[in-house]
Amino acid sequence: FLTAAQTLPFLLLSFPAGVLVDRLPRRGLMVAAELVRAAALLAPVLAGVALAIKLSTPGPVLYVQRRMGHDGRIFPMVKFRSMRVGVEDDTRFTRPDDERCTPVGRVLRRTSLDELPQLWSIIKGDMSFVGPRPALFNQHDLIALRTEQGVHELVPGLTGWAQVNGRDELPIPQKVALDA
Repeated sequence: FLTAAQTLPFLLLSFPAGVLVDRLPRRGLMVAAELVRAAALLAPVLAGVALAIKLSTPGPVLYVQRRMGHDGRIFPMVKFRSMRVGVEDDTRFTRPDDERCTPVGRVLRRTSLDELPQLWSIIKGDMSFVGPRPALFNQHDLIALRTEQGVHELVPGLTGWAQVNGRDELPIPQKVALDA
């Protein structure tokens, strides 16, 4: 694969046609183009949700939570704000009729549109599309069981088997069993 250049004082590196190196630039451009297309398609939805939140309640549009990620690393997870300002420290699980939710927030949660900003966490590599949902840093019982089952070694996801099969209605041991 290494050959001496005839007139230049350095070596050239060449690979047979069809090797991965030939496809890397093209693949990179295709991925970049798809990211641009996805951003263009999502931009109106993101803008509409942000506008609905801003017009309906005072406070920021986005909410950042500390979540447990791969190998127990805590990372910031961004969501659209679905609750009133000032209830951030209340870490109880939400219910459909939760008084902390705003009217727009109820719709966002029911449709899971509040999760869209997590696409940024996927792009950054903190999350994947599919995997166990990242635990809140203070959910010690869930974290302990997940660690025991090796779930903490997985990259957390936007959705996962436990979420598809019952979300927050599942008892923690059953949720962990589905995550593992």
